[in-house]
Amino acid sequence: MAFEDVFRSIQDANVEFVRLQFVDILGYPKNIVIPVERLEPALQDGVMFDGSSVAGYATIEESDYIARPDPGSLLVLPDKIAATPTARFICDIYDHDGNRYSGDPKYVLERAMEKAGENTFNVGPECEFYLFKKNSNSPTLEPNDSATYFDLSHIDLAEGVRAEMSSTLKEMGIDVHAAHHEVGHGQHEIDFCYSDAITMADWVISYKYAVKVIASLHDLHASFMPKPLFGAAGNGMHMHTSLADPTGRNIFDDPSTDDGISDRGRHFIGGVLQHIKEITAVLNPTVNSYKRLVPGYEAPTYISWADMNRSALVRIPPERGSGARCEVRSPDPSGNPYLQFAVVLAAGLRGIEDSIEPPEKVEVDLYAMSAAERVERGIGSLPDNLNHALAMMEESDLVRDTLGEHVFNHFLHIKTLEWNDYKTRVTPWEIDKYLSVV
Repeated sequence: MAFEDVFRSIQDANVEFVRLQFVDILGYPKNIVIPVERLEPALQDGVMFDGSSVAGYATIEESDYIARPDPGSLLVLPDKIAATPTARFICDIYDHDGNRYSGDPKYVLERAMEKAGENTFNVGPECEFYLFKKNSNSPTLEPNDSATYFDLSHIDLAEGVRAEMSSTLKEMGIDVHAAHHEVGHGQHEIDFCYSDAITMADWVISYKYAVKVIASLHDLHASFMPKPLFGAAGNGMHMHTSLADPTGRNIFDDPSTDDGISDRGRHFIGGVLQHIKEITAVLNPTVNSYKRLVPGYEAPTYISWADMNRSALVRIPPERGSGARCEVRSPDPSGNPYLQFAVVLAAGLRGIEDSIEPPEKVEVDLYAMSAAERVERGIGSLPDNLNHALAMMEESDLVRDTLGEHVFNHFLHIKTLEWNDYKTRVTPWEIDKYLSVV
């Protein structure tokens, strides 16, 4: 967008303040707010900020960074998101020498996209969340309703809330595909239309923020925590992925093959399956993530692929032509979407580059198979906790090359601290289990 178009839009909306937004290494949004009068120099030269307290950036000795707004990311925020007329730009981060900052997660994804050459990596995530009643008098999480999958409004008490979220997202330029109640009581999903990975990562960050703001207006708390409730479905972020050539043709599609998936599509899947253990720490980056990755809740734990089998890690939905894609079912919405999309793309591209053939499809319930049967068929397992996943990541040249040394090392450091903090905690379960008998 040309600068004159930016200023025309700003003036037409009577904007008073501008948010310059970026994310830290964990995917948490950060922003610098400037009065609209400061927008012109910000667009020309960026805005300097201290990054020493931003997770995954740098030490106090090298903390000067520049947030440079992307004019094409201009969004005048809806009234429900910002009471005062406010515009938002997504920023590229530069170091004090004027070079793109290697610790900027958006830059990580941009570098990964460049490796796809002329092809475009398209993503369609399914971000699930819970709505809980706000109750300061009780620590118990209480879902806002007792509805379940696709229930109607007389049971689904948040149908109006979801509609408000969807309309707000549309005002923010996010193409909403569908919205519905999910399996768990109080669990919901709003899906986006397919788009390129960088646009989609921007949308995911805006989506999480908007959902939380609208929920709070209804005295509800929205949570994307992977497993907030024992015995209930977890929050996943299934990733539908494909590659398109410069003409827009989906290169995963090939009507001449038995299943309609091209060699490059099959090799992409082969790469994801071969490298999934290494990238799991990025796709499932919290201690809580591994409470979701357990048998019985449609969250995959075994490394396999299939057409219809929803216990498989990678599934091929039935659409072909422009809709041909693979669905990676292990990621969850607690992660940084820029990094999550980058490592899936890198694994898939490695599969294409090395012509990695995936194993045979598994169309039977993996959870009903015995351990011996899975071993016999060569079906491996995902890491079963964050520590295990971090150990796999640490040995991965693929993840190191994709994230870059800075993000790779800082991510490992931050998440190792998280694991060490967790493993020393004494939980209520341990007290209930052992205190009276040991």
